[in-house]
Amino acid sequence: MTDLTLPDRPEPPEGADDVWLHCIECGHALPPFDDVVFTCPECDGLLEARYADYPTFDDFSGEGVWRYAAALPFDEGVSLPEGNTPLHEVPRLEADIGVRNLRVKHEGMNPTGSFKDRGMTVGVRVAEELGVDRLACASTGNTSAALAAYGARADLETLVLLPAGKVAAGKIAQASLHGARILEVDGNFDACLDRVQDLAARGEAYLLNSLNPFRLEGQKTIGLEILERFRDEEGRFPDRIVLPVGNAGNTAALYKCFRELVHAGALAPGDVPKLTGVQAEGAAPMVEAVREGNAETRRWDEVETIATAIRIGNPVNAPKALPGIRETGGTAVAVSDEEITAAQRDLAGEGVGVEPASAASVAGLRKLVAEGEVSTGEDVVCLTTGHLLKDPDAAAAAGRDPEDVPNDTDAILDHLAGKDVGGGLFGRLRGLL
Repeated sequence: MTDLTLPDRPEPPEGADDVWLHCIECGHALPPFDDVVFTCPECDGLLEARYADYPTFDDFSGEGVWRYAAALPFDEGVSLPEGNTPLHEVPRLEADIGVRNLRVKHEGMNPTGSFKDRGMTVGVRVAEELGVDRLACASTGNTSAALAAYGARADLETLVLLPAGKVAAGKIAQASLHGARILEVDGNFDACLDRVQDLAARGEAYLLNSLNPFRLEGQKTIGLEILERFRDEEGRFPDRIVLPVGNAGNTAALYKCFRELVHAGALAPGDVPKLTGVQAEGAAPMVEAVREGNAETRRWDEVETIATAIRIGNPVNAPKALPGIRETGGTAVAVSDEEITAAQRDLAGEGVGVEPASAASVAGLRKLVAEGEVSTGEDVVCLTTGHLLKDPDAAAAAGRDPEDVPNDTDAILDHLAGKDVGGGLFGRLRGLL
């Protein structure tokens, strides 16, 4: 049975000191770096990192992910650097949706353009500690880009498995340029993850998907940054954090962040933000589980959505994420591709450029407020996970069409005034489509 309780007096296993791995299902504990493990060797349950001591906000210094070294397994990692992403004010969107205060935490401003860099700076450092020589991941795109960059930084061979024809061009280009070996699998993301897990089980590669507990250690710094920045600027913590859900790693990581701060006495239980997950209607197993009150998710074998980064039917971190949503008083909601695209345009109108999956958080918030599930008096942070240029085709489709004009200043002014100056090449081609 899943147990995420942090004990008052933790007892490290033999061979461990300040950090170890703990199974959330059977409670088995083991040293972190003696062997390569991803799930519990006793029951195959999910593992998470545990610590002898948990820091408060006073223990942090510096900036970026490694500002929070006191909450991480190392003092420094393989860094580009990452973290310290903006918490945007979006006043027009805030007024339109109708909440008290809306901020957007834009993780697309990390080095490779997504939140995945936070996990990789820690995960690749662990790979160095273990002495492995090949890194691998399954990916809908962002994980592959981040792993390729951090693997290159560490001078380690990198292997990425992608669902053939289902990954945005910008993400494939990143992985390719950083030197990863790209294998396109005849199957969806979940099939790719099955294959990578098989490779890892055979000792052929070190897996760096979010099944790896150390990935989530880096990602929990998103929560630390949100809480610190919002508190410093608003004098309080946000009531709710709304985030896109694919493999549910961020949901699990944020909940772990909050549990550790509460355990340390740095965050009152009543100040813990409500975790609210958003999925696309075509890939919503977490929403199904939350709405139906199920103890676990049902694997969706067929998934489809414009939001490629969350086109996932079997979220491996659901055992950690479902309690996070429920115990914080949050919820989950599914949104259509049309709602996602509309939210992408809304964010762009505030100057915040994101890929479709990122915009799901704003689409979900708008829907929940309209349905009365989120109060208009709440302070809300929406997490956007990837940069606009991760999926340039989707951005172009959501944006305004170019306007063709003659090479003449007077004609350009006439065009701007609304006068017909004749269709250009783009307009003529569009008319033929």
